[in-house]
Amino acid sequence: MNPFKVIIVEDVPLELKGTEGIIRNDIPEAEIIGTAENEKVYWRLIKQQKPDLVLLDLGLGGSTTVGVEICRYTKESYPEIKVLIFTGEILNEKLWVDVLDAGCDGIILKSGDLLTRNDVLSVMNGKKLVFNEPIIEKILERFKYSVNTQLMSQEAVVNYEIDEYDERFLRHLALGYTKDQIASLRGMPFGVKSLEKRQNELIMKLFPDGNGGMGVNATRLVVRALELRIIDIDNLHPDDD
Repeated sequence: MNPFKVIIVEDVPLELKGTEGIIRNDIPEAEIIGTAENEKVYWRLIKQQKPDLVLLDLGLGGSTTVGVEICRYTKESYPEIKVLIFTGEILNEKLWVDVLDAGCDGIILKSGDLLTRNDVLSVMNGKKLVFNEPIIEKILERFKYSVNTQLMSQEAVVNYEIDEYDERFLRHLALGYTKDQIASLRGMPFGVKSLEKRQNELIMKLFPDGNGGMGVNATRLVVRALELRIIDIDNLHPDDD
């Protein structure tokens, strides 16, 4: 690997010392050309000498948004510079999404194996989305949850004989539409009376053993459809009128 230049952005002196130690001991190809404890120092450094890699902490001065903006500005202004996040924000998943949207080349959480030579060299060799094990585990958990949810939805549609009109009807009920409004949707070839009949049929399908002797209104029906993943709370959207 050819030598490359690094700027470290870190506001905690002890953690900065540890990061410098990792680079000097484990990554001899890397030359640290500067360190910055805040964005002001960073902007000055990068104008003086462009690095090949920015090793960026996110929690600067108690603010997480500063790190995201440093990443975004760097990738927009100097797209050839690699930005590898090295952060102790191990629970803030929204922050990970924000910095990925800002264009970072990877995220290394300050847990597990910390920063390794392979991680850094992978980024410098052009690999996108370099993560260490703790964040990979989180991604896998979400991936498995997403796949299982999709499978449950598919099974529910088959098991309860749900057609596209049932799904559309339930989805719009969940969005607060009245039956009159649903009947007026383009592509919904049913009047209000037919929709009332369809609602009763859905109640029988989704509550085959009754509801503990209690009646089932539209709200309870929608909740049941959400529980069974027939409709997805994260993908509720209206059809075009």
